[in-house]
Amino acid sequence: MSTYKQKFNKKHGQKLNQPNSLEDISRLSGYKLKGLKTIFDKGKGAYKSNPQSVRPNVKSPEAWAYARTYAAVDPTSKASKVDKKHLVKKR
Repeated sequence: MSTYKQKFNKKHGQKLNQPNSLEDISRLSGYKLKGLKTIFDKGKGAYKSNPQSVRPNVKSPEAWAYARTYAAVDPTSKASKVDKKHLVKKR
């Protein structure tokens, strides 16, 4: 099973486990950085406010936030529907 990050990297021709900054995700996906930052911040907040939902292998709020961001930019994920109001394509 692949992660949303691995699916993102495969789609954009990168090494599967290569990390990306929010700026990289914005540039490659075509979504505005402002919306991705909002989704990232929501992920950090969820890590802190709902710790029982965090998987044991996730070690930081930032890791949880990046996972949420990668999931949001995948149109097949439930997260993309939850966060669609923040996903605005660049012109």
